[in-house]
Order: sequence, then structure tokens, then C-alpha cells
Amino acid sequence: MKATPLSNCERRFLLRAIEERKRLDGRQCYDYRNVRISFGVEYGCCIVELGKTRVLAQVSCELVPPKPNRPTEGILFFNLELSPMAAPGFEPGRQTELLVKVNRLIERCLRNSKCIDTESLCVVAGEKVWQIRLDLHLLNHEGNIIDAASIAGIVALCHFRRPDVSVQGEEVTVYTPEERDPVPLSIHHMPICVSFAFFQQGTYLLVDPSEREERVMDGVLVIAMNKHQEICTIQSSGGIMLVKDQILRCSKITAVKVAEMTELIQKALENDQKARKEGGKFGFAESIPNQKITAFKRESAAVDTNNVDKQAEEIITKADPPSEVFTKPILHTPGTAQIGEGIENSWGDLEESEKEEAGEEEDESEAAAFVGQKMETEETSTVEETSTKKETKDETIVLSDSEEEEVVILTPQEPPKRTRAQTSLKQENTSKKAFNKRRRKKKAAY
Repeated sequence: MKATPLSNCERRFLLRAIEERKRLDGRQCYDYRNVRISFGVEYGCCIVELGKTRVLAQVSCELVPPKPNRPTEGILFFNLELSPMAAPGFEPGRQTELLVKVNRLIERCLRNSKCIDTESLCVVAGEKVWQIRLDLHLLNHEGNIIDAASIAGIVALCHFRRPDVSVQGEEVTVYTPEERDPVPLSIHHMPICVSFAFFQQGTYLLVDPSEREERVMDGVLVIAMNKHQEICTIQSSGGIMLVKDQILRCSKITAVKVAEMTELIQKALENDQKARKEGGKFGFAESIPNQKITAFKRESAAVDTNNVDKQAEEIITKADPPSEVFTKPILHTPGTAQIGEGIENSWGDLEESEKEEAGEEEDESEAAAFVGQKMETEETSTVEETSTKKETKDETIVLSDSEEEEVVILTPQEPPKRTRAQTSLKQENTSKKAFNKRRRKKKAAY
């Protein structure tokens, strides 16, 4: 495993905390992390959580020929996998030193301790025996893989049930779980490993080290023991020298921890067996704690629909009367509208004000157009008068002697329509006049 090394600052911080009898997760020196056991739907499948370290165990079996030197004993096979899912430093398909060490320790703990009766796995001597295979998968690595794997292994073996068989002559019949109840394995005792981490050449001792504590420790001592205080295996690694008193102190701590762990395992097995017999819900999905938003559950409760009318009337009478409703909207400023407060929609007022403003703009444009037309008519009238004067120079004007004035009815003449050519000529004339005026001013200045 290629883990990222700790910096000198982190290493000094951890060692100083250990010297002060303090741990990062708040535990005491001899405290174990919380252990949680959950079982799958099938027999022999479980997940053990030691703090944040998680190990999945699965037990399977098959009929195989026995070994030549032990024809009446079954076969036990153990396999541990460290995948990159557990920690980025693990490489798939590679036998690292840590993997080999943990595999050997699990085999010595479960096989060499004779915790499983292998002779009970024999079906036909010298021909067929049961091969029990235990697969351990590390799901998350947060320190102390050995203890978590040993607990998961023994729990899965205790929970496993093999199919029942019958032998008639040379014929072997294997029954399904529907035909006959599966048979549990014959287990004499439950060996459990407890790890101790040593610092400062054995000066300081910690139980159940975490992943960061394992990086700065000088050595580790693993003791496998059952509840009868029988040591099944013991292993020391790291190159530290331990005194006899230290080993005796660790063995006493191991006896206490193993007794507590054995009681926890037995209680978890009893609860699972009780749930299966009663037909209740079991499996990994049911063992998830209901502390997440996706796992909230609430039992259905009956709703009492009697006296609903009376309760509704009481609620209405006790309620406050409704607020006053205004018949007309309140417009704080002209051109605004008001929504809510129990009044009618007043967006129409805003539309009317907009229409009035648009009408005023149209009136202004019409007035400007009328003024322009009036000026054009005056110019045309002056041109006509000059032409008529020239024609009537020789005519004589006769005045009437009557006192009454003649009434002349004038009919309004329609203004001549202007064409684009006239307007363009007019613009050209005005521009020429302005140019001539500027030219005259310049000559006068010179």
C-alpha cells in the first residue's frame, strides 16, 4: 500500500497528543471503537463496521474430494481482498505485504485454533467433503483491518447454513432450503483478534489504532483469544522489544474486550434469527439507521372522521372575523395600480391612463400638422391674390349707395395637396436663400 506520508508537523502533533493521553477521535487509550454488525438476506453474509472501517464477509460451500492426507475432514479456505475502493493506496490484483500478513493471521486465527469442527464437514470419507470458503472484502480502510476482518469472519461462519445432505449407498442427495432446513456449522468457540499499537519504543500503548495512528506507531501486537481466555494466536511486528509485563497487561485487556465482543456477536445472531422466524424484515436495507432523509419511516395511523362537522363549526366560530374589504381601489398616485388586500383588480385604471397619455400625444401631433397646413394655405392665398390683382388692373370698382352691406358667403377652399416634388423644391429654395445670405455676409465682412 502506497499511502501518502505524513508531514513532520502532523507526526509531531500525533505523538504529542499520544504523550498527553489524548486521541483524535476523543477515545481513551484502552477504548474500542463502536462495533456494528448487520446481516444480509442470505445466510453467511454480513458487514462489520469498526468505527469507519467496514468489512464485508461472504461464506459459500461446495462438495469436493478431500485431501489425501485427511480423507475425513472438510476443507477451509480464506481469502481477503484489498480493493482501491477501500483506500486509494491499494492496488488491485497485487499481493502486498499487508495483504499477505492479514491473510496468514486470519488463517491462523480461524483454522489453526480448531474453532470449526472439520470432521463434521465430511459426507463420504475419502470421496466427498464440504469445502467452506470465506471471502473478506475491505470496503473502507480507517485503521485496524485485522480486528475488523477477524470479527467479520467469525460472525459470517456462525451465521452460515449449509444444505442438508443424505447418503444412500453411493448416491448423495443435496436438499434445497425449501425441502429441508439448512444445517449450521459446528463451531466450538469464537476467536477474536485485538490489536495494540506501541509508541516511543513501547512507552505508550493504544488499543484499536486508527489509520493515522498506524502511520506513526513503532510496532503492533495482535492477540487472538476466545471468551474462555484461551490465547489462539499472538503476533508482534515492527521490530520493538516488549517486556513480559507489557504482554501480560495486553492479554488482560484482550480478555475483557473479547468477552464484550462475544456477547455482542451472540446478541446480533439471536436478533437476526428471531426476525427470520417471525417473518419480519431483515437484510442490509433494513439495518440502515433511520437518520437519513431517504430512510425516514412512519407507521400509518387511523384518522377519526367522526364529528367532523361539529369540529369545523367550532373552528369557524373561534376564528377571527375577516378583515374589511374596500369597495374601490386606493390609488396612491395617478397611473398606479394595487393588487391584493381583498380589492378588485385595478389594472384597468393603469390602461386608461396610458390611453389618455397616448391620446394627448396624438392631439399634439394633429395640432402641429394643422399649423403646417395653415401656413401652406396662407402662402398659396398670397400667390393667388397677386395674380388676381394683375388681371383686374383695368377694371373699375363700383360702390353701392345702399346702407345695407352686402353679405357674401365664403366657402372654404380645400388646401391643395402637396406633392413630393413641391416639397423638395421648397426645401431647395430655402437652402439656396440661406446660402446666399451667408455669402453676402462674408462679402460685406471683407
